[in-house]
Amino acid sequence: MKVRIDNATLAVADLYHNWLTGLVLGLVAHKGKEIAAKFVFKLFRYQHHKNFLPGLKKLNLTHLPDAVAAAQYHYFSNQLGGVKVEYLKISDRKAWIRYPPPRWIWAGTAICGIPKEVNNEMMYGWHAHNGVSLGNPKLGFVCTKTTVEGQPGLEGYYLEYDHDLNKSERLRFSPNESCPYIDAKTLPTLDRESWPEIRQSKAYRNYSMEYVRNALPILVELLGEKEALKIGGLSARQIGMHCYDHIASEAGLTGDKVVDFLDLLEFILAGSGDTWVREKTSIKVGTPTRISKNLTISETIQELLNAPLEGLLATHNRFLKLDRVGADTLSIIEC
Repeated sequence: MKVRIDNATLAVADLYHNWLTGLVLGLVAHKGKEIAAKFVFKLFRYQHHKNFLPGLKKLNLTHLPDAVAAAQYHYFSNQLGGVKVEYLKISDRKAWIRYPPPRWIWAGTAICGIPKEVNNEMMYGWHAHNGVSLGNPKLGFVCTKTTVEGQPGLEGYYLEYDHDLNKSERLRFSPNESCPYIDAKTLPTLDRESWPEIRQSKAYRNYSMEYVRNALPILVELLGEKEALKIGGLSARQIGMHCYDHIASEAGLTGDKVVDFLDLLEFILAGSGDTWVREKTSIKVGTPTRISKNLTISETIQELLNAPLEGLLATHNRFLKLDRVGADTLSIIEC
């Protein structure tokens, strides 16, 4: 089913999606591939612990054999997030998952700047740990292709072996194998009663927002506050500047005044599912905002959350400045 997503929700999802990709590229460029790989591993392992087992229940997959459940989880959860993905069951002990180009996380030209070591840590962080979380020491993942190495998609299969796997065996690379042809007409679909269109639309937005929300504390833990703010803030402002034209167009904005940027902020808050009260040159938002939900808001985290908005404002009108008053008020002032 093709889900209709309103412009504001789609714009917010794209903004945070781009920030996630830009953050990884920023780490590769400024800190090197080893640090970027550690970041990706920590983020995906955290996401796995937080979402995998609860997600199996939400998607009604707990009754399936482990290899099939693991593959279907990735198929459905990524599809809800707007990721292009395919699935093929071979047996109760073997099931393929395939992400055709374009890769969601390495969107656009980013695919050219991601080292394979960084890409692989995503699978070490998540795919290789599914068997551990399921309590099945025989379940592993075999990666057969990766787009970062010029192959037509990231693909691989969950396999339940005949023996318990040690840590190094949970993820294996087998580039001489290829996923069989998958007929799109045979792909499973979500239950429409459990997943109505409005729920799917919110899931699409929340998917990218959650990755960023979980990434920021990991960034601070890995780099320290000063470097996290430097790298994270830079990538966020750059993404905000480059996303401005698209978001402003979707919001129907044409002016560059304070009032116009407040309109843009309202558009973003609406797309995020937040509440707010608008005043003359400021907006008071309901707390916590969706992006800050369950975050411990330190000064560094707050500055990082402000950074994409600062980037948007820099393109909107470089003679205006974003000023946050307390935890809940965004004010626009002239430089």
